[in-house]
Amino acid sequence: MRSSASTSIFQRTLGNLRSAWRAISQSTRAGEAPALRPDLPDDDAEALRRQMHECLEAKGGEVSARARAAALGHAYLNLNEQGRRRFLKILAGDFAVDSKALYAASRDIHEIDNQEHVLRTQAQLREILTPPRLKLLTQFNSLPEGVKFLVDLRADLLSFVDGDVLLQSLDDDLQGLLTSWFDIGFLDLRRITWEAPAVLLERLIAYEAVHAIQSWDDLKNRLGPDHRCYAFFHPRMPDEPLIFIEVALVSGMSNSIQVLLEQNEPAENPLAANSAIFYSISNTQKGLRGVNFGSFLIKRVADRLVQELPGLRTFATLSPIPGFCRYLEANLPRYDIELLTPAEREAIDSLFAADSSKAGMMELLRTPDWYRDKRVAQVLKAPLMRLCAHYLVHERRNARVLDRVAHFHLSNGARIERINWLGDVSANGLRQSAGLMVNYRYKLRDIETNHEIYRTSGEATISSSVKKLLRPVEK
Repeated sequence: MRSSASTSIFQRTLGNLRSAWRAISQSTRAGEAPALRPDLPDDDAEALRRQMHECLEAKGGEVSARARAAALGHAYLNLNEQGRRRFLKILAGDFAVDSKALYAASRDIHEIDNQEHVLRTQAQLREILTPPRLKLLTQFNSLPEGVKFLVDLRADLLSFVDGDVLLQSLDDDLQGLLTSWFDIGFLDLRRITWEAPAVLLERLIAYEAVHAIQSWDDLKNRLGPDHRCYAFFHPRMPDEPLIFIEVALVSGMSNSIQVLLEQNEPAENPLAANSAIFYSISNTQKGLRGVNFGSFLIKRVADRLVQELPGLRTFATLSPIPGFCRYLEANLPRYDIELLTPAEREAIDSLFAADSSKAGMMELLRTPDWYRDKRVAQVLKAPLMRLCAHYLVHERRNARVLDRVAHFHLSNGARIERINWLGDVSANGLRQSAGLMVNYRYKLRDIETNHEIYRTSGEATISSSVKKLLRPVEK
């Protein structure tokens, strides 16, 4: 369902955008431009360069400028992957900072002793250091869906960069532009309910990145009275959620995503809930990679929930551990020696009495539905819980914990509260994390302290139950 919904939404959006921009470009002669072939061969590339220069010259006033920008954007939308890459290479290379002008303006600045001349030279340098490509891209802001177009253009650009210095430079410019436009102060926090427009509900299905929405009934359940969904929106993209978070209002701290999302259970009274469980956070726009919304979203939602439901006392996540099994695959031989006790190794070996050549924890985890075998589950529970705690707390890269979800929540001031056995027994949950899930707890009064501890020392704040899991290893 998710794939078909995503395809239909984006096809409709692209079709509407093409039609709107074609109409704008044809509204004046300034928007007339030669048709470009999809792969942008060399002779078309020259025509494109002329078109870009005409956009920068901005002759004929605002209406003509909009028409030229619309024609250029319409041309980009009609290119195939090869053509778009060539378009971006031309934009990056031919419309970068003028290095000769930069050298001429800056070579004697250290000798200027007149304050007026210093200020004038600084203004000149600011102008020179703003590359023409950035001025050109900014023109799309005046078009319908122009901001969304630039976000999607950067998504294309990210797929092409791959070590290309020129394209990386263009990406740096575009990321800086989008970061300023998508400052948190410009964003609106909105609750999404079942009464929202159908196109917005379709986008939730398409964009959900943690626990796929299986049906309209599944979505309706997630938007029911004992659930909440909040999203950030930008005024220039009012129908496109930038990031959204799903929350369950429950009693106690949830330990199973299957139980949390069970559709056949009657809805609980949200006024009786004492816990808000954040179980899914989805970034929706690849082109906004590097623009951070998540930390602000959790805190804003927590503040809003406290105002709406004063009975809430606990704010926590029920989070996946996406890299755990991949990490075990790479490191289990070392773990077998260092972290598993002799009794645990012996118990695992006993499960392979008929064929000891295959003995090993990973062999068990590769067995379909291994968790349904009570003997296997009992043998694996203690070592997997311990290994998971070690992975989340001690394994790190560049002074940050290795697991990206853990890094996100620890950076935001949460603590690792509890590791849940068989918290996600979906195919994806078993494949990524052997069915384990984590509660990261946000104690509002401790968020800033926890954030500073992790930021300055890289140390994860953990609960006593997680410390208990680590204790046999540390001894």
